[in-house]
Amino acid sequence: MTQHHDAAVINATPEQVYAWLEAGQILLVDVREVNEYAVERIHGALLYPLSTLDPKALPAEGRRLVLQCGSGKRSLTAAHRLQAAGFGQLTHLEGGIQAWKAAGLPTIRVDPQTGRVVDDGRR
Repeated sequence: MTQHHDAAVINATPEQVYAWLEAGQILLVDVREVNEYAVERIHGALLYPLSTLDPKALPAEGRRLVLQCGSGKRSLTAAHRLQAAGFGQLTHLEGGIQAWKAAGLPTIRVDPQTGRVVDDGRR
């Protein structure tokens, strides 16, 4: 985990986020748009698109919030919006779902050839 240039936003690696998800320690919030989420997503991620992000709609208590998008840019923007609304230090998945996939971690996706859902993470 590294500090971003903004000390209030922490960059987390895909491996860290995966471990936290497996342990039930975080609430992973995907800030991509509905169509992106429908095509491919991380197991356990909740969709709150940046375009309609309402800080009051997010749980403020309980598990740590970790924000995620496609490449890390929108999740950082979302973190700043949430902080402006009163959220404290936030964490985001550095590199987004692209880094997650590059690390070989499982996703749920739609196979473009068949239209079927492929769940790489089900055990």
